[in-house]
Amino acid sequence: MTTTILTAPPYDPKRNRRKRLIIIAIAVGLLIAAALFYEFRYWPEERVVSKFFNALEAKDYEKAYSIWMADPNWKQHPDQYSRYKFGDFYLDWGPGGEYGLIHSYHIDAAGTPKHGGTGVVVEVTVNERTKKAFLWVEKSDKSLTFSPFELR
Repeated sequence: MTTTILTAPPYDPKRNRRKRLIIIAIAVGLLIAAALFYEFRYWPEERVVSKFFNALEAKDYEKAYSIWMADPNWKQHPDQYSRYKFGDFYLDWGPGGEYGLIHSYHIDAAGTPKHGGTGVVVEVTVNERTKKAFLWVEKSDKSLTFSPFELR
């Protein structure tokens, strides 16, 4: 039998099934990757907040301040942080602060405000209180501050 351009190869159902399964597997893989990316899009910022509260639970206020300022060597140049000095930080987050001694925390949510911005708002339940803490995590350097926005 001679073959020409118009002669089709014989139909192979195994090849077609394999091809269909590969396409389905790629589509499912892309959907799973997109879902994971969406679910963990704020993971770096949540991790910084978690480290911050772990330091507060351990009563390591200097480490917590270094996380807040995103500068582990803040003691070498404290004059750079004159807007929020360590003493002020200790008054806010130390034993006499609004939340008292930190015994427990839970990160409830994270998101970006509707107006956009350069950071992420992280909502935290501290010491099982009904009043939530809202922290702003700057995306560029992972520094923390009090958030002017709440998540709803």
